[in-house]
Parts: sequence; structure tokens; C-alpha cells
Amino acid sequence: MSEETIAPAMWEKLDRSASETEVIATPSLTYWQDVRKRLWANKPAVVSIGFIVLLILAAIFGPIFSPFSYSDQNLKLANLPPVFEPYRVTDSSGASTRFFLNASNFNLYQVSEGGQVEEIIRGERKDMLKKRQAFKFGDQAVTLDYSSLPAKLLNADGSVLRPEGLQWNMTYLFGTDQLGRDVLVRQMIGARISLTVAFVATLVNFFIGIFYGGIAGYVGGKTDAVMMRIVEIISTIPLTLYVILLMVVLDSGLISIVVAIGSVFWVDMARMVRGQILMLKSQDYVAAARTMGAGTGRILTKHLLPNSVGPILVTLTMLIPSAIFIESFMSFIGLGVTPPLASWGTLTSEAVETLRAYPHQLFFPAAAISLTMFAFNFLGDGLRDALDPRLRK
Repeated sequence: MSEETIAPAMWEKLDRSASETEVIATPSLTYWQDVRKRLWANKPAVVSIGFIVLLILAAIFGPIFSPFSYSDQNLKLANLPPVFEPYRVTDSSGASTRFFLNASNFNLYQVSEGGQVEEIIRGERKDMLKKRQAFKFGDQAVTLDYSSLPAKLLNADGSVLRPEGLQWNMTYLFGTDQLGRDVLVRQMIGARISLTVAFVATLVNFFIGIFYGGIAGYVGGKTDAVMMRIVEIISTIPLTLYVILLMVVLDSGLISIVVAIGSVFWVDMARMVRGQILMLKSQDYVAAARTMGAGTGRILTKHLLPNSVGPILVTLTMLIPSAIFIESFMSFIGLGVTPPLASWGTLTSEAVETLRAYPHQLFFPAAAISLTMFAFNFLGDGLRDALDPRLRK
């Protein structure tokens, strides 16, 4: 055999710049750091988080700082719009009066330069035949003509009085309802009710659904069969029937809704957790923990449930808007909170009666329900993508 000669140049050190090409430039991230990074990169989820935080702050602190209570009534200022067109009339002495016309009830309301509603303006007796009403502003006369819609204001010479433009109602930012109550503070009270229901649903899903499904999935056998039959029996009875039955025992109101949701809303979470535990309990680390003498409780709380936290968080986020919608629906059909307490469902129910005349009263609770549904669903989608290890880069 001939010996192969190695050239001395092959023993020289490599250029350092060549070895630096193998350096990993991206910093190493833990699983939860990567989850946070991907969640913050999801713009709809970030916007949803901001909306939910603002909603929580408004529900907690908004009614505290509001000058009105959710039950305060002022029938003279009922059905005020959030935006109006102010008019100005100046008499011969130079005194001017600003007011706006509520085109739905044909009332005039005096407003300040800053847009604060001061009082209703009383006119002369209405002419029911000609459908007119005269108003006096010093030595100036203005006639409200509602013989044809939309109603218009006429000067003494018969010319049409023109508005100054649009202005926001700075006294009642969202207007008032048919009893003269501030819609904004009632919206915030409704948010407080809905978030309370969401908080109860979260606690119930966490403490009952997770552990119930975890025990059923891990123990298996007859225990699993019996526990899942109980879940199926509970899920077959409509929630509306639960509320009606509870109203026989309890008074109609928020407590009935909370108890009804708390007693049955955990079944979906229990089914999901059971499926996750059935999939994970055959893993090697579970067998190793059982071999080392770990009990059922320790294996569930230390090994199985922590490894199911991703699907649990996603399911929890998706179930919260369902609970809010159920509460709103129950209040809409009269099985929820009782007046004068406000809920998004009761606000919607009251606004439906005056939809054509005052559509803004329906817009605000409907928009609140819709935006909250979107926010929690977008957040759930973002958490699902961020917690999925298959999407990790």
C-alpha cells in the first residue's frame, strides 16, 4: 500500500470569517416567548386585546365618573339624539338663542355654544289642523311646520331657517332613551353585566370543566362512561329551560342568569379537556411519572393539564362571547336583568320599539355586542395560531 501524502497547506487554520457563517444569528426563544412574539405580530388579536382592556376599564370606572346614574330619569329630555343641527335666532336687542329641533318628536331644545343641552323650549299651542307651532325668541317668531316631513323651521317672513351645521351632544354623548336616561352610562352598566357573566363563565369552565374532563379522560373505564353520560344529559336540556326553572325558585334577574350559566356552561370545556387527556395520557412521560409513584392528582395537575393549556386557552376565549350572547339574548326576551338595571339585551329590546324614530338607541347596544363578539373571536384565533407548535419558526 502506498502512503498518501498530505500537503502542509491542508493543516493551516481556517479563516475565522468562514467559521462565522455557521453562527446562529437569531436568539433562542422559549416556547412562551415565541407565543408572545407571534401573538403581538397578529394585528387583529392585538387590536382585540386593546378593545377588551378599554371595555373592562369603561365598565369598571365609567359609571363612577359619569354625572348620571343608569336609573336617573328626565322625561323633558327624552329621546335626545347624540348629534344634532343647532339653529340660532337673534332678536332686535342682540340676544341670541341656540337650539335644535328633534325631528322625531317635534320638540325644540336650547343648547349652549359648547353643545350642552340646557332645557326644552315651550312654544304656543299647536295648530293641529295646519300642523304648526309658533315659538317666541324675544321679539322674533319662529314657526315649526311639520305638515310635511322632514319638519322645517320658518322665519316670520316665511323663509326657511337654516342650521349652523352638525354638533355633538356634549351633555348626553350617546343621547337619551324614551325615559330620558343617559344611554352612555347604561351602555357601560350593560358592559359590566356582560363582563360579569363572562367572568363567571371563565371561572366555571376553569374549576369545573377542566378538572371534570381531566378526571374522566385520565381515569377512563366505567368512571369515564358515567361522567360523560352526565355531561350528555346536561347538554341536551336547553339553557332557556334552565333559566325558566330557576326563575321559579329565584327572582328573575342577573342571579338566575349567572346560576344557569354556571350550572351548565362547563360541558363543552369538559369534552375538549377529556379528548386532550385521552391523547396525552399514553405519552412516555406520563408512564414515567406513574412508575415513580405519582398519584392521579399530581399527574393531572403537573403533567397533563399544563400540556393542554394551549387548547384550553383557545376554547376558553371562544366560550366567553357565547356566554355574553346568551345573557344578552335572555335579557332581550325578558328573562334576564330586571329594570331599571341595564343590560345590552334589555337596551336592544327597548330600542326595537322605537327603531324607526330613534335608530341610534339600537345602534349602540348592537354595536357593543357585535364588537365584543369580534374581539373575543379574533383573540381566540390569534391564541390558537400563537400556541400551535407546528407554526413555530
